[in-house]
This record gives sequence, structure tokens and C-alpha cells, in this order.
Amino acid sequence: MRITDSAEIQCPYCWERIFIKIDPLIPRQEYVEDCQVCCRPIEIRVNLDADGRADVTANRDDD
Repeated sequence: MRITDSAEIQCPYCWERIFIKIDPLIPRQEYVEDCQVCCRPIEIRVNLDADGRADVTANRDDD
């Protein structure tokens, strides 16, 4: 089993690639985190599968 505790996403504003932390004990997560580069709010959704692999989406907070 692979436990995920971080993921790489692309900021939907500045398009930079950034790393986010994921809680591997929570299978469905939704939260807003500021981009580490441009400081704009990113709406993040994480779904963990049975093996602990993360499906992560990052959207603009103003969509």
C-alpha cells in the first residue's frame, strides 16, 4: 500500500508547479490554500483511493 502525504499541482493562476501536503488518513478533502508563488487562493480537492494514491484537482477560487 502506498501512503500519499504530498502532491504536486499546477497553480491555475500563475501555472507554476507547487507541492501541497495531503493528510493520508482523510479519504476526501476539500480546502483552499494560497499559491506559494503568486499567493492567490486555490480550491483543492483530494480523493484517496484504496491504495492511498491521490487524485488531486486544483481550481481557481473565483470559478
